[in-house]
Amino acid sequence: MLSLILLRSPQLNAAPADQIRLLDVQALDVRLSQLDHKRTSLPEHAEIESLTKDLAQLRDLLVAAQTEESDTAREQIKAEQDVDQVRQRAVRDQQRLDSGAVSSPKDLENLQREIVSLAKRQGDLEDVVLEVMERRESAQERVAELTERVSAVQAKTDDAVARRDTAVAGFDGESATVTKERGLVADSVPADLLKLYEKLRVKEGGVGAARLYQRRCEGCRLELNVTELNDVRSAARDAVLRCENCHRILVRTADSGL
Repeated sequence: MLSLILLRSPQLNAAPADQIRLLDVQALDVRLSQLDHKRTSLPEHAEIESLTKDLAQLRDLLVAAQTEESDTAREQIKAEQDVDQVRQRAVRDQQRLDSGAVSSPKDLENLQREIVSLAKRQGDLEDVVLEVMERRESAQERVAELTERVSAVQAKTDDAVARRDTAVAGFDGESATVTKERGLVADSVPADLLKLYEKLRVKEGGVGAARLYQRRCEGCRLELNVTELNDVRSAARDAVLRCENCHRILVRTADSGL
């Protein structure tokens, strides 16, 4: 029994030139896989993902800061209205006092007490206004800071996306060229041989055919022993051979070392 597996049921044969062209198809498929790997492994993908996350977080913080600024703006308006109401009340009371309209000692005392109370109330409310204004100013500064940071990260994201799209377009263009060339070469390979190759390529991780180079299978990188080499030498030139170890189509060339 041969150590190197020859295809049987039925025996598959192909001219040596057709088998060589199968290696060309394999080389083009490898190139397509490399291009796809480069396309999916672009550093810009990870960069964009990281920037997108940062941008989402910053935008959430910006919305929170804008909400706080809006809330404090309304709070400031309400506090200022409260101050104005107390101030107007105090002005009216002072006018009554100054006009001499209040003649009763008790009413006069109550009016004077109310003016004092309103002055204290106004002072307290003005303190509230100042405190709210400080919080609003802080929120405004936070909004301005976050707006600037969002713009900066967005610019970085746009730049990374542009770089990614340019690189992808380059790979896509090259892939289209290689795919076209692959189609032309594959059309020149016998259908039954190409069918076997496609089946093995899917099964064996993208490599369905390998060259026998210097007595070594380039599919599994293992060197054939003496018995295996003798089996290869005795096989018909158009016999389609398979490597016993990796089961890929093994193509003989002038560099096989037979």
